[in-house]
Amino acid sequence: MHILGSEMSFGTAFFLILALGLALSFEFVNGFHDTANAVATVIYTHSLKPTTAVVYSGLLNLLGVLTSTGLVAFSIVSLLPVELVLNVGSGAGFAMVFALLISAIIWNLGTWYLGLPASSSHTLVGSIMGVGLANSLLTPGHVFGEGVNWGKAYDVFASLIVSPIVGFVLSALLLLAMKFLIRSKSLYQAPAKDQPPPWPIRGLLWLTCGGVSFFHGSNDGQKGMGLIVLILVGVLPATFALNPATKPEDIAAIVQQAQTVQPIFSKRAPARITGKEAVDNLSDFMKNGAKANDYTYASLSGKNADISQELGGKANFDGLTPDQRKNFRIDIYLMSSSIDKLIKGKTVTDPAEVSALHKYSGLLQNETKYIPTWVKFAVALALGLGTMIGWKRIVVTVGEKIGKEHLTYAQGASAEIIAMATIGMADRWGLPVSTTHVLSSGVAGTMFANRSGLQMDTLRNLLLAWVLTLPVCVLLGAAIFSFSFYVLLHVLGVH
Repeated sequence: MHILGSEMSFGTAFFLILALGLALSFEFVNGFHDTANAVATVIYTHSLKPTTAVVYSGLLNLLGVLTSTGLVAFSIVSLLPVELVLNVGSGAGFAMVFALLISAIIWNLGTWYLGLPASSSHTLVGSIMGVGLANSLLTPGHVFGEGVNWGKAYDVFASLIVSPIVGFVLSALLLLAMKFLIRSKSLYQAPAKDQPPPWPIRGLLWLTCGGVSFFHGSNDGQKGMGLIVLILVGVLPATFALNPATKPEDIAAIVQQAQTVQPIFSKRAPARITGKEAVDNLSDFMKNGAKANDYTYASLSGKNADISQELGGKANFDGLTPDQRKNFRIDIYLMSSSIDKLIKGKTVTDPAEVSALHKYSGLLQNETKYIPTWVKFAVALALGLGTMIGWKRIVVTVGEKIGKEHLTYAQGASAEIIAMATIGMADRWGLPVSTTHVLSSGVAGTMFANRSGLQMDTLRNLLLAWVLTLPVCVLLGAAIFSFSFYVLLHVLGVH
């Protein structure tokens, strides 16, 4: 069977299509939750008709996805256990992908059905933690918990926890500032029935809705993209293991920089370690709490020399077999990840060395951290379709059930301006945040500042859903991974 430029068996093609279908389904359901938040304010202020608002939001999501940097996508991937990332085409790798996506979809669908704006970011991070914990239990020689990148998880948790607080406080302050500076009474009144606001206000709300949609696409849309690329690399290494858009000058720059940094490793470990032993040493170094030692630097020295020799004189990767590409990707991934850990842990402190290593890591990451354009289009389409089909439940909650009074023009604009700015900054820093949390908490903040009253039953249900999301998804991810691991390895014989 010939798919995406590669020949494969029926079984492999089935798993590939199933995994890609699950990844796009996750983004489809993501549209129910997160993108629906972006259109709530324009719908409830009668600035746009529901159908128009949803289509407009979908187009801006598409643009956001297409212009995204990929930082968030690979920030999510970096939370996964290293051995599963390196061997995603194995039975355990497939079990990981299925567990992540199925558990996230189950929780998102359940909270959507109840009309609760839950966080797709939280569901995915919780599922990843569950997979990591289960993998550390099921894999011989592992210590419980070492399958989770706790340092990276802390960074993600911080952004997910702080962002709704920022949304609530800043939206409230912005509304109060608007009341002080802009004395137009119509801005702070509930919209008349079926009457759109004046044009300046309507234009502002269109702008904020479009901004939230754009930045949602550039942030949330990336979460599924990283997993899709991981799936493609594992199943079709000949096509996707290394960036097909690499130019001869890119390869020449890697070789030159590899030669520049070689003395940094050699002076710390004159000997060189290559092959599987080097891969094992660097994989161990990537575990939580691991410190660099002579074996680490010897392995970096050996792998760096291999990379320089492998690429020397080459203009592209066409001469590499599928297995060579897959192994070369592993070398590059471990090399760049290890360098980043050395820099972050301040193991290397000389400014010139840090600068050289940072540049080298960036060049290597360009070969593995890329997202094909068709993947961006597929994710954007899934997000848009999800919004168009399932928007109403979440929009009704945000528009009607958070505050006791109808959303005013100023409240809608304040919540969306803060959400747009928060998500935009998080995207720039490569941090996944929840559009749901930022915007919902922003609406609550404006209701509080306006003394409109808050519906405590709704807020209690929202907080309960937000608190339960992580532990429930950890359990779901662990359980589904364990079940999938057993079925794939012991029933279907996929190794």
